[in-house]
Amino acid sequence: MKKWGNPAHSAALRGVRMDGQTRCAHYHSLFDVIALKHDCCATFYPCHLCHAELADHQAEPWPADRFDEPAVLCGVCSTQLSPAEYLETSSCPNCQALFNPGCKLHLDLYFEMKSAA
Repeated sequence: MKKWGNPAHSAALRGVRMDGQTRCAHYHSLFDVIALKHDCCATFYPCHLCHAELADHQAEPWPADRFDEPAVLCGVCSTQLSPAEYLETSSCPNCQALFNPGCKLHLDLYFEMKSAA
């Protein structure tokens, strides 16, 4: 497990063949530069497949009632965003690194999404 970012606010980070900007064996395009915290283990993973390979438990998405807490890590500059902030942007507000828009196609793997009623 790697500690990431500012030592005072470091985060646990794990990934399969992960590079220095959180690209992993499964997702490694120029824009695959985020890691997402899983509620089950409070650990950032670049993707759900990394969690499945490395964790010894089922993944639990980040709870909707905690969308104001940091749960998304920019792999370029180590800025942490809340899911609410992440869902409103397509790039890091700190370093402007572009995020892969395809990640938002499977939000339910990472975040508890409230259904539209």
